[in-house]
Amino acid sequence: MTETTLSQNPRLSRQKIRKALLIVSFLLLPATLFYISPIVILMGAAEGIATGSLLLFAALAVLSLGVSRLWCGWLCPMGAWQEICSPVMKRTVKDDRRNLVKYGVTVLWLALIAYLFIGAGGILAVDPFYGTVNGLSITSFETLVIAGFIFLAIFAAAYFMGRRGFCRVLCPIATLMIVGRKIRNAVGWPALQLAAVSGRCIDCERCSKACPMGLDVHGMVREGQMESTECILCGECVDTCPEGAVRYA
Repeated sequence: MTETTLSQNPRLSRQKIRKALLIVSFLLLPATLFYISPIVILMGAAEGIATGSLLLFAALAVLSLGVSRLWCGWLCPMGAWQEICSPVMKRTVKDDRRNLVKYGVTVLWLALIAYLFIGAGGILAVDPFYGTVNGLSITSFETLVIAGFIFLAIFAAAYFMGRRGFCRVLCPIATLMIVGRKIRNAVGWPALQLAAVSGRCIDCERCSKACPMGLDVHGMVREGQMESTECILCGECVDTCPEGAVRYA
């Protein structure tokens, strides 16, 4: 076995592990739906209850101070669904003004949560298992139908806007993690990120083609500036680069 083959094995293994985690996360969705649903947060807020979803999203916002949007690239079932469907998606999501839509969606969503809590008299209780049965999401026919429509909408968004289009354009949870990352960047403490060795770049642009978020990774490498709030740290660019010009740091 050549040295090149040996050096590539860890890269291939990393992406296999990442995709396996995403698939498992997606398959577990019928049992975990109430822990990752923005809608369940609204349901709980109307009763003055902080749900498991609210606690999880708050935790992701805090964790983003150190690991940015690692959740999106490695564990999010919504992201998993988009990657599962990616073979039929020919477009690459564009970096344009549409990406600002998620900020408006997030503001409206947070305002509605606050309004419902105020109407309920504030946070009256904290129930991580809100809406579940024995800790598992209720998998009634109605719940499955609603989930089906949600995933159909996510597929449509990604199909028409490009791979991971929902993540870049509409996802309110992404905005929370982006804000966390911007706070980290302003403070400057150490955090997981990508780094580039510009001198190793051979301009093959495989990194940009591999990026599910449609980032101009090649341009970022050439500039020696890998920081992007839209990066989900999936490592596709790291593992597709034949010269090791991109790495985790």
